[in-house]
Amino acid sequence: MARKRKELPLLEGITITDVAAEGKAIAKVDNLVIFVPYVVPGDVVDLQIRRKKHNYAEAEAVNIRKYSDLRATPFCQHYGICGGCQWQILPYAEQLKYKQQQVIDNLTRIGKVKLPEISPILGSEQIQGYRNKLEYTFSNKRWLTRDEVAQDVTYEQMNAVGFHIPGAFDKVLAIEKCWLQDDVSNHIRNAIRDYAYEHQYTFINLRTHEGMLRNLIIRTSSIGQLMVIVIAQIKTDGEMESFKCLLQYVADTFPEITSLLYIINNKVNDSIGDLDVHTFKGQDHILEEMEGLRFKIGPKSFYQTNSQQAYRLYQIVRQFANLTGTELVYDLYTGTGTIANFVSQQARQVIGIEYVPEAIEDARINSEFNGIDNTSFIAGDMKDILTEDFVHQHGRPDVIITDPPRAGMHSDVVKVILQAAPKRIVYVSCNPATQARDLQLLDSKYEVKAVQPVDMFPHTYHVENVVLLEKREMI
Repeated sequence: MARKRKELPLLEGITITDVAAEGKAIAKVDNLVIFVPYVVPGDVVDLQIRRKKHNYAEAEAVNIRKYSDLRATPFCQHYGICGGCQWQILPYAEQLKYKQQQVIDNLTRIGKVKLPEISPILGSEQIQGYRNKLEYTFSNKRWLTRDEVAQDVTYEQMNAVGFHIPGAFDKVLAIEKCWLQDDVSNHIRNAIRDYAYEHQYTFINLRTHEGMLRNLIIRTSSIGQLMVIVIAQIKTDGEMESFKCLLQYVADTFPEITSLLYIINNKVNDSIGDLDVHTFKGQDHILEEMEGLRFKIGPKSFYQTNSQQAYRLYQIVRQFANLTGTELVYDLYTGTGTIANFVSQQARQVIGIEYVPEAIEDARINSEFNGIDNTSFIAGDMKDILTEDFVHQHGRPDVIITDPPRAGMHSDVVKVILQAAPKRIVYVSCNPATQARDLQLLDSKYEVKAVQPVDMFPHTYHVENVVLLEKREMI
């Protein structure tokens, strides 16, 4: 006989006191820390405990008795359902305050290294429509909100294109308007949706993997270029003919599209790294511009998703690198070589290393395109490429710039950096927690000289951080 689950308590009249990681807020009751989404410090709420561990719990605010003076009105109709932009209910100045504290807490509590005064965070001038890339998912299982379920209405159209619901991999919230990207993204997505509805195209079933339409990626650039990638599962010639009718409709309806691409994905997962990209109309890339340099962005290329803030970030990197024109620079996790090319005019030579071969090809093309002849780029796993032999072959770097993924740097990479002993390291991170861990590993030979947080993602808990390390003078 199954054991009856213990009923979890309802806590009434609890005051939210602080903001925690991953966009959640904190309440404390009898020394128990409770994590609560979609509330802000100062809210007085009734909390239904949903999950309880020994020293913490997770809860849902089922009733708000008193709204905090800090609270802002969310601007998006999908707020609280799609799972994104968790901090819309916090004024932007408050978001920046908590992000600044997040950097301080991570570097001091995890890194435990001596720090200079941390510079005030650089906020984003654009806090809506700031993203240059969004990816949408098609599904034949539309997520119904609580209000829709409560209405007990039978919906004839259960296909949807939008965002995955957290915790429900096979269901998608139908997005009418997303505020993260230029509004052209909404127009294109909705037009494709309506055409698919009208012509009875099938949307993918994420459990059985049946259906045609799978994903939609839209990329924009600050110089007005636009890339649209439609991803579909195609099994027959008839499906291919039908799919191309959809692509032609997109091309005709949105002549401003610079690059209209498509990918055939007949796998059971959504990854496209190993798939061919086909050009239906226009170019196979778009261009981004920064200080007169132009950067090619392909369908699989990584590029900072907030173009305006990326420029400010790269300016800080260049400032921290303090190049004079004589230095050999290693740019680790170079992506499409944006930073490498951006600092190349102030360096003797820049060597970029990146895991994604297509990104490295874009990096080389970006150098050629801009007439830069003092860069070289190498594709491969960082821990396999950056070795002592590599340093002996290519030369000991004067400066290392590193911008790893959220997991931070592999310990083998940190070991080689210490052995290479550059004068300066500029460490860019989208995760101050793993950055703090790596700073502790570097602390034996390097001292943190400057810290500059940069907000790339308004209304989310994510924060970018740039740290300058200089080699210690060994006595």
